Amino acid sequence: MAAMSRKPYPTDLTDEQWERLAPLLPQPKSGTPGGGRPATVDRREIVNAIFYHLRAGGAWRMIPHDFPAWQTVYGLFRDWRRAGVWEKVHSTLREEVRIEAGAPPTPGTLRVDSQTVKTTHRGDPKGYDGKKVNGRKRFIGVDSLGLIWALSVVTADVQDRDGGRWLLGGARHVLPRVREVIADSGFSTRFQEFVRSVCRWAVTITANAKDGFKIHTRRWVVERTFGWFVRYRRLMVDYEYHTETTEAVIQAAMIHRMLRRLHPNP
Repeated sequence: MAAMSRKPYPTDLTDEQWERLAPLLPQPKSGTPGGGRPATVDRREIVNAIFYHLRAGGAWRMIPHDFPAWQTVYGLFRDWRRAGVWEKVHSTLREEVRIEAGAPPTPGTLRVDSQTVKTTHRGDPKGYDGKKVNGRKRFIGVDSLGLIWALSVVTADVQDRDGGRWLLGGARHVLPRVREVIADSGFSTRFQEFVRSVCRWAVTITANAKDGFKIHTRRWVVERTFGWFVRYRRLMVDYEYHTETTEAVIQAAMIHRMLRRLHPNP
């Protein structure tokens, strides 16, 4: 099964990146006793099309014609979301990045924050937050490298104190070494009590700057992670029907970024 002949895009995986990723992906069922006809589309080209789409933005139907058919590309992205493939690959690469950086596989400190983005008329559910944004809110918890260890996408009307509790409540089982959570003052007393009493972790609250923007030396990495999202235009606005799809898009974007960290482009 030969790769499609075309000019390369900046988002294409290098040979090293593909060799790192390919063993983590499900093998095609076609051509097996329980499957159908042998695959005729190069799996690497489908993955390249997904990463192109995330970085360039636009509708799935607008994927360039020198990639496989958009229905094939979107279908694989959707199937892998439903099967939890994006989450599993993201988890594996996340630990590999930390190990290659000389850090333990899991972090000891977690930085928590939220980001509100607009949705289109198709997104459901969505809400209206205090910043007068009609959309959704992304809660993330990152380590010192900016890698995501906790992720939750909810309606924009969810307050930080509640969204933060849901975020950590669902991620405690993958964070055995965490001893401290760092957040800003928007994560109020109810959140702090939850972290101390349920998670058994310490909480450090950084004060918001009163006179303009100020970089917090221990919390800036979470802002940088949100900055990485901006580079993937599919994440500039939440275009997805469901919050689970948004979470998969974020995981796929981080996979692309981690592959480039593990094997930098020439």
